[in-house]
Amino acid sequence: MLTIRGGGGRFCDGVSRRDFLAIGGLSFGAGGLSLAGVMRAQAAVPPGRSGLGHKAVINVFLGGGPPHQDMFDLKPDAPSEVRGEFAPIGTNVPGIQICEVFPRLAKRADKLAIIRSVVGCEGAHAAYQTNTGWPESSLRTLGGRPSLGAAVAKLAGPVDPSVPPFVGLAEKTSHRPWSDSGTAGFLGPAYGPFRPDGPDRDNMTLKDVTLERLADRRRLLAAVDRLRRDADASGTIAGMDAFGQRAFDVLSGSRLLDALDLSKEDPAIRAAYGDGKPYQFQYDGAPTCNDHLLMARRLVEAGVRVVSLSFGRWDSHGQNFAMVRDHGGKLDQCLAALLDDLEARGMLDDVAVVVWGEFGRTPKINKDAGRDHWPQVSCALLAGGGLRTGQVIGATNRLGEHATERPVHVQEIVATLYHALGFRTHEVTLPDQTGRPQYLVEHGPIAELI
Repeated sequence: MLTIRGGGGRFCDGVSRRDFLAIGGLSFGAGGLSLAGVMRAQAAVPPGRSGLGHKAVINVFLGGGPPHQDMFDLKPDAPSEVRGEFAPIGTNVPGIQICEVFPRLAKRADKLAIIRSVVGCEGAHAAYQTNTGWPESSLRTLGGRPSLGAAVAKLAGPVDPSVPPFVGLAEKTSHRPWSDSGTAGFLGPAYGPFRPDGPDRDNMTLKDVTLERLADRRRLLAAVDRLRRDADASGTIAGMDAFGQRAFDVLSGSRLLDALDLSKEDPAIRAAYGDGKPYQFQYDGAPTCNDHLLMARRLVEAGVRVVSLSFGRWDSHGQNFAMVRDHGGKLDQCLAALLDDLEARGMLDDVAVVVWGEFGRTPKINKDAGRDHWPQVSCALLAGGGLRTGQVIGATNRLGEHATERPVHVQEIVATLYHALGFRTHEVTLPDQTGRPQYLVEHGPIAELI
């Protein structure tokens, strides 16, 4: 991975942009998609296949399993060992109530579709189902199912030649399945996510080149020449093809580079999103990186079709209510800011936002003031994308144990995202490695939302 020394701002994990900004220029080792690979994939897309217009999806994964009954499906009439510590509050949609830790979202409920009856969760602590809609075992011998972002990269190609169609912002986590931005599955690694902070970012460095100097092509090319001489001595760049050369060209003036540089954003907008600090309850999961939602908006504005990210660590076997106060309050701020930001820019109808985790949590509170795993039912939020928002879909019983009205399968949510991007899931297929056509998902989109 090509790493550029940069200035201004900090990454969500506390690493200064003066330390490095990983742009993904070249990857000579295993893992991660190089920018050259993105270019190679783009060249393989037939002409005329990117005429969908620029629709986009931002997939916000709440790794660990957020507690549905403490967020968007409160049970105030349940026994104390079930209902917990939070009170419901009214929203700007009559009859809809959500948890008190979400006052900003309550004022924007008309822009939300709240799904209280998500079913079909496999029960694994992983982002795989929220990225693909499928259980991880599906087509495993062929490489697995492609994530939504990978499928869209294959089907639609790039909006802009210098901007990859699929970007993964999921932070590296100790529990690795929580940092899965979505794999390419049987499509092959060329369609995997471009990761600005990917695993190969330390492999190569353009020495002494700051972000400010990237605009100076002569200095950039001189640095590249030095890099070539250093690398050629060990044979690193031997065999670099035209796609690698083009990757260097992209770095010298890319909209992608600008989108990743939050120092160029209006300070008032950055303040509206917040930074999600201090990071609490992180353990082996993701930080509450509010500015990743801002970066996601900048990326889709630059031409990215699908952005996936992870937000917080919601595996609350203990201290559930303290965690929800912390994570929920931060999510309330940045998600409300994202909705306002997209609307102010005229982008809300073109960008679908989904917020969800891998499963729900137990109705009964355990001895550590926590809730345990509960794949039987969970919740999700959808916004934007031209969907019919301002409504609640589905319901659970008095204790939040199971769906009693309108169960919504995980695949229905993924199908709705495909629909927002312009794909009819009952028609579109992708050939697997044997040449057999595979549907994107088996379920159709949520009829109430389209």
